[in-house]
Amino acid sequence: MKNKLRKSSTDKVISGVCGGIADYFDISSLGIRLIFIILPANLLIYIILANIMHDSPSTL
Repeated sequence: MKNKLRKSSTDKVISGVCGGIADYFDISSLGIRLIFIILPANLLIYIILANIMHDSPSTL
């Protein structure tokens, strides 16, 4: 697989989780953020993903 699920270093609001998911699926990060806001129990999922997902490699 070419893409790996990682936190985004460029599309970051809190920790880059939504930006990383959006980069992985090649969709808008706004849609992912709305899903996390609308659906219940996503705060817990977000916290878990923020701790589990690796940071993206820094680019120069």
